[in-house]
This record gives sequence, C-alpha cells and structure tokens, in this order.
Amino acid sequence: MTSVEKQIKRWTKAIVYPDMWVNPDDDPRNSAGVSRDGELATLQDYLSDYRLTLRMKCDGLTPEQLAQRSVPPSTMSLLGLLRHLAEVERDWRNWIAPGAPLSKLYGPRDTDFEGVLPEQSMVDAAYADLAREQAATDEELAAHLDLGERLGSDGIAVRELLVHRIEEYARHCGHADLLRECIDGRVGQ
Repeated sequence: MTSVEKQIKRWTKAIVYPDMWVNPDDDPRNSAGVSRDGELATLQDYLSDYRLTLRMKCDGLTPEQLAQRSVPPSTMSLLGLLRHLAEVERDWRNWIAPGAPLSKLYGPRDTDFEGVLPEQSMVDAAYADLAREQAATDEELAAHLDLGERLGSDGIAVRELLVHRIEEYARHCGHADLLRECIDGRVGQ
C-alpha cells in the first residue's frame, strides 16, 4: 500500500445516495425538473451538467490542493484541468471562426498543466478564463441552431462540435474524480 492509500479515507457529503457527490436537494445539476425537449437542448444540458461537475470537484479546495499533481507521474491537477478546458474552449472557436487563430492562453503545449502554481491569483484567473472562454464559444455557437450545419474550413457539423465538447468535459470529469479522491478522499458522482 502506498503512503497516499494509508493516509486518505474515502468519504462523501451525500447521505441519501452514498455514491453521489451531494444529496439530490443540494445538486445543481438537472435541478430544473424534466429535461427540455429536443436534441440541441439535450446536448446543451449535458454540457452544462459536466461543466458544473468539474466545478463541484474543485469546490472547497485550497490553491495548494488544486495545484497538486496527485496521480503521479501525470502532470495533471485540478487547476491544470480548469486551465486546459479554457484553452480547449478557445481552440474550438479556432475550428469554426474565420480569420487567424486565437493565440494560446497559457503558452506552448502542456503549459496549461505544467505551468500551474499554488497561488490564489492563478486559481482566480483560471476560473475567470474558463468562464470567459465558455461564454465566447457558447455565443459563437448560438448563431448556429441547425445541428447539421457545417462550420469552419474543415466543415465540422455543429452537432459534432457539441458532442466533442461533452466528451472532453466528461473525460476530464473522470480525471477530476481520481484527482480529488487522491487529494482529500472525497468521492461520488
């Protein structure tokens, strides 16, 4: 058994369903009742829920914990994930927007992960960057309600872009599950 396994006890805040992150009444995901109708609404709801899940996995942690690379030898951290997803949101706009590509937010490849520091100013900037980039990509796509419409020089369908965004967040929420459990033992969906 490693030193991490000896020190950290698994726990959850949920009482009603112990495999959940929080109790149903405290869960902001899918809290509006029955899901909206239609494919676009469904895709948007899933994206919103995964975005919230990532934020929930980061809530309550210090800058040191958010910057912790808790699954060696990976350079991944929760703070790095926030920065990475801001970078990815920006890059998706490069796929569909005309003109010169937007510059990288954090520098060359993998700087979003490798450049993290356990500082509150970096945490605040990462959350602000992510919110700004999500809003900009959402705004860009809001003008394209036909899911079959092809955008950008590669002709990517709006549907494909939305599904890819969901996949990216879902994948990284899985990483966030492991990172968070290694940091303080908290588990749940």
